[in-house]
Amino acid sequence: MGGLTTAVLERRHVLGGAAVTEEIFPGFHFSRASYLLSLLRPHIYQDLNLKKHGLKVYMRDPHAFTPLQEEGVSRKPPRYLLLGSDMAKNQQEIGKFSEKDAKVYPDYVTHLEKLACAVHPLLDSPPVNIPGMIQGPLRKRLSALKSLKPLIKFGMKLGKNVPDFYELVTSPSMKLLNRWFESEPLKATLATDSVIGANTSPSHVGSGYVLLHHVMGELEQERGVWGYVEGGMGGVSKSIASSARSLGADIFTEQEVVQVLIGPDHSAMGVVLKDGTEVRSKVVLSNATPYVTFKKLTPQDALDQTFINAINQIDYTSPVTKINVAVDKLPNFLAAPNTAAGTPGPHHQCSIHLNCESLDVLETAYRECQQGRPSSRPMMEMTIPSVLDPTLAPPGCHVVSFFTQFTPYWLEGGRAWADEDRENFANSVFDSVESYAPGFKESIVGKDILTPPDLERVFGLTGGNIFHGAMSLDQLYLARPLPSIANYRSPIKRLYICGSGSHPGGGVMGSAGWSAALTVLADLKGR
Repeated sequence: MGGLTTAVLERRHVLGGAAVTEEIFPGFHFSRASYLLSLLRPHIYQDLNLKKHGLKVYMRDPHAFTPLQEEGVSRKPPRYLLLGSDMAKNQQEIGKFSEKDAKVYPDYVTHLEKLACAVHPLLDSPPVNIPGMIQGPLRKRLSALKSLKPLIKFGMKLGKNVPDFYELVTSPSMKLLNRWFESEPLKATLATDSVIGANTSPSHVGSGYVLLHHVMGELEQERGVWGYVEGGMGGVSKSIASSARSLGADIFTEQEVVQVLIGPDHSAMGVVLKDGTEVRSKVVLSNATPYVTFKKLTPQDALDQTFINAINQIDYTSPVTKINVAVDKLPNFLAAPNTAAGTPGPHHQCSIHLNCESLDVLETAYRECQQGRPSSRPMMEMTIPSVLDPTLAPPGCHVVSFFTQFTPYWLEGGRAWADEDRENFANSVFDSVESYAPGFKESIVGKDILTPPDLERVFGLTGGNIFHGAMSLDQLYLARPLPSIANYRSPIKRLYICGSGSHPGGGVMGSAGWSAALTVLADLKGR
């Protein structure tokens, strides 16, 4: 990193945090937590030469399949919605539900793309350095003014669309979707992007920004597209590690950091490992959540109580349970029956949206979770990456991922999850799938259930939150994770944060680490 000797210390036996591939059952390789790629910033992809270092992505087209749970008409199968890159085909699909919606859908896509593209300058740079502009010597204050450049570029790109952007990020996604469309299956399918990973519903303020966050990515220069990484999401981490090693970085697994070393001058001077080993360094960058960084790893007497109180107030609420399933045959959906040969259809490669018939279904699932009960009819994003990537499962078999919502961290009455609760919820998920694809339950040969507390325990995700902190308006940009540390610098000199809990937020994006690294280099150069 900029000519510095760099060491990466990974707590687990497998590198990559939540972007990992694990062989949970013999022959079945799962993207155990993160499961799709899109948000990784193109300049990082290119600068690290990730293709050369083994990163291969399977593009999905079509990319969204929403089967309906309904009686067929005139002995026909139930209806479904299938969306992909071909706009004419999308309009045909949407026209099955609403000709009006089919007509305006291209304008909706263009509208969101326009807003998403304007945000890109903000993703690739630190937030405006307000403390730097008002404190310190004049030379440094003038230098800090440069941090306004991305914000100015963002404003120029938005132009006359500023009111549209403001409305989107401050409104419920339901408001936007109801304005554009009348078809419930279409609205519910699109609304999943506004709540996925977030403890919110389409009727809540701020869900509009979550929607925008999930459509601002790109793969192979195609905007808004999500793909499967060959070998699972661990392939992303492996390619980054290979690139880093080629540039001189040293990477160590099974090396758990338990404390940041603080020197007499109140500066970070290294870390202490679980076995007591001290690793000394000029600077320390923490990719852990802000809570773990400042409540568990940093000596509390080195931090101001006001700052600690603020850290305690960061929202990490998560509604997510991830279930990984090994099956011995391809799911057979009533809405799109398998061929006699049993070969995968176009819909099998998609994000399969279940229990997404209407916005009301999503709202009901959310309300149940807020009462301490796992949703009886959870929102599910089901993916079968082995349809495109045969390296993940034995011949004829498949790996299936369920990203489910809504499940609380604590159950009703403040009770912790027990194994029986996990099994009961997983069975309710499988029962739901069975209603769309009969025979699914009998195809299961293994399952891995990760509730919010499990995601916290296994991957260090505080509260089980996949974004390292809620992506709510009070925890974005200048306020992510707190206004005082929005520029990656902590109250401890030479201790920096570089994970998804900092700007620009969650997802396998790389931007936070990129901007944090540039901040470190600038600080070292300034000394």
